[in-house]
Order: sequence, then structure tokens, then C-alpha cells
Amino acid sequence: MKIVFMGTPSFGATILKEILKKHDVVLVVTQPDKEVGRKRVIEFSAVKKLAIENNIDVFQPFSIRKEYEHIINNYEFDLIVTAAYGQIVPMKLINFPKYKAINVHGSLLPKGRGGAPIQRSIMYGEKETGISIMYMAASMDSGDILVQEKLDILDSDNCETLFEKMALLGAKMINPLIDDLEKGNVNPIKQDESKVSYTYALTKDDEILDFNKPNYLVNCQIKALSPNIGATFYIDSKSYKVYEGFISNETYSGEVGEIVSVEKKSFKVLCDNQKAIEFRMIKPEGKNLMNVSDFLNGNGRNILIKGKKVSSKKEN
Repeated sequence: MKIVFMGTPSFGATILKEILKKHDVVLVVTQPDKEVGRKRVIEFSAVKKLAIENNIDVFQPFSIRKEYEHIINNYEFDLIVTAAYGQIVPMKLINFPKYKAINVHGSLLPKGRGGAPIQRSIMYGEKETGISIMYMAASMDSGDILVQEKLDILDSDNCETLFEKMALLGAKMINPLIDDLEKGNVNPIKQDESKVSYTYALTKDDEILDFNKPNYLVNCQIKALSPNIGATFYIDSKSYKVYEGFISNETYSGEVGEIVSVEKKSFKVLCDNQKAIEFRMIKPEGKNLMNVSDFLNGNGRNILIKGKKVSSKKEN
């Protein structure tokens, strides 16, 4: 089958790689290149890199809504497949190919519509998620479901590991579904609108640790931001990032956000359920990630003090 593939990050690249084993991808549509770092180096998306490796045409519109006719006018194709593309696709393009357009989405729809279902499933402490592949529709993630598979969220999962597992699951599902579409062997299921929930893209506020939660949910927030973003808190108006937490089962007295223990290699902060979250590595503002033991051997011994408050906002 001739396919136009639309995607941007590694999640999409994993699915594209699987499609290429069996089908002819005539065009890859991905987000415009980004400038990263202080030197403003141009970075290609994971999907673009894979397309170049396979000599596939690449189209990178700033607005697919305004530039979609380039695809219709220049390519012959039977199906559009999207996976974490990052723009809303216009209905004229969705309805153009013979087999329409399908989307590989990282949640068990109708739960988890929106841009960050994988991250928020971890952040909310959920135990289960999955992949839904559905027809694309005018409203976000609202199309009829074609196939769906569940996946357990393990205590050991963070954002990176769960994304990898979800991408592999989506890749496993995609070619059998395309075969069924071609054979007319699909039974679309309408989503139950009474069960819809949304998982909007993460904001800067989501990166700030909220200790006014039970310690296990504070840890979930950290895992949802690890390993690329990191969770932030403040001490004396200076920001610190952490990428891994450890749940303490001991009960402590004190105020939420208080440092209740400082050891040679770690420190603990009290959460809402009178239990603590333990940190063994820390990234001070403007510095590299380091062991807490190394931080305490330097200026950290004047900062990580038992009884001191950790803040969820920068004090003026």
C-alpha cells in the first residue's frame, strides 16, 4: 500500500520503521527542524532522520492546515498514518486517500485524549495504559477505534521506558491493521463520549514538584519527567532538579516540604501523607547532575539542612 506517514519523535520513528518493512511510504511529513543549545545547532526529528536514511521525500510545513495541498497535488497514496505528529490535520487531507487516515495514539481511548497521555498516565499513578489506533476525525482523538491493546505500567517505568514500550506495541499493531483495512476486515467502534478524559501537553508548572501530595504521587511526577526534563524545586530561591526519587515508608512529623533527614548520600523531604521522598542525586542551578554526597561535601552542606523548607515556587 502507498502511505503518507506523519510523525515527529522517536515514538513515530519506531512505527514508521515497522511500516517500511511491508509498505511503500511515498512521503514523510514531520515538524520543522529545531535549533537547540546555545550554538543554535539544527536538529532533525527522529522521523526525518529515518526518512533520509530510506531516501523518502520529507515535507515540513509550519502549518499543515495551510500547506496540505502540496501533498494532494504531488503524491499518489492510499492511506495516511499519523503517530505523534504534533499538528492538527485538516479534514480535506484526512478524507482524500482511499483508506482515509489513521492515528496511533498512546492511551486507551476515550480515556486520555490529547498531547501527553503517556506522561500523564505515569504522573497520575495509573497502573495500565495502552495503544489505540483509530480513524482520524475533526475533533482531537475522537475518531472511531479500529484496534486497541493494553499495557501495564510498572513501578520501574519512567517516561523514557514507557514511551519505548508503547512505541513497540504500536509498531506490532500497525501492519496487521493496514492489512485488515485493505481487505475491508475492520469493525470501527465509536468512542463513548461519557468516558472521555483529556491529557493536555505538559506545562512549566507540571515540572515543579508538588510536595502537597502523598510521596508515591510525588515520585510518579518525577518519573513522568525523567530522564529528559527533570522535576524542579527551590531552596532559598535557587532551583534544583531531580530525576529519580525513592519512596520512604517511615512516618515523620513536621511540615510538608520540610527536609526531615540528611544522610551522607541522600536527603528526604516530607510529603502530604507524613511520609517522605528520598533523593540521592541532585542538579543544582547552573551545574551538572551530581551525587548528593558530592553536593554535601561542598556548599550543599549549608543548603541541605534538616528542618529547612523546600519550596514549590521561587521566592522573591
